[in-house]
Amino acid sequence: MSDYPTPHINARPEDFGKTVLMPGDPLRAKYIAEKYLEEARLVNNVRSVQGYTGTYKGITVSVMASGMGMPSIGIYSHELFNFFDVARIIRVGSAGSYNADVKVRDVVIAQGACTDSNFAHAFHLPGTFAPIGSYKLIKTAADIAEKMNVRYHVGNVISSDVFYDDDACVPDSLSAVKRWASMGVLAVEMEAAALYMNAARSGKEALALLTISDSLVTGEALPAAERQESFDEMMVIALEMAVKLEGE
Repeated sequence: MSDYPTPHINARPEDFGKTVLMPGDPLRAKYIAEKYLEEARLVNNVRSVQGYTGTYKGITVSVMASGMGMPSIGIYSHELFNFFDVARIIRVGSAGSYNADVKVRDVVIAQGACTDSNFAHAFHLPGTFAPIGSYKLIKTAADIAEKMNVRYHVGNVISSDVFYDDDACVPDSLSAVKRWASMGVLAVEMEAAALYMNAARSGKEALALLTISDSLVTGEALPAAERQESFDEMMVIALEMAVKLEGE
């Protein structure tokens, strides 16, 4: 008996490329497929979590939404890695800056992902696990960003289970932001740590590429429409990574 289709992905292993780009938003997956992939076809739409496969510069590439938060990306990345023979997942998402030098529209390559989540508990480890991205993917992303002359940063992020932290209810309080920033954390997002843990457990590769959509330091922020459709530099970096990695 096969492990596919699953309750969340109605497809077969041959429906996916070895590299899957994974935005959180299904509409962003649709945007990437329609703008960048040739002969893109819908391979999954269970619960409206859209997945597409097509070609980019002759290489088969897939793009599928992860939904919001670690429980959601935990499901989809686990199934893609373990049931659909996907070799690598590149998260392409948004993040909030914790550092004044990490500005809106900058790209962050998440070397590591701190977390306030209990996601690692599922692996029954006898200690604390440090979720990190694939060094090969980190280096490839940085090299491509350099060639594209994209402003980028490599470093630690925090993957949080909480979007509306209670500190936001306390006037003039940025205590959590300041504490993480004091440890060199560049930005906050909600999925990378779970993705990195699943990749580690599956023996696969993963990386989070993040475009800064707002700054928790300066207050600058992009409107929702621009978050969905203006992160093209990050998307092109991820697609170029797929081409380079498939050629090795």
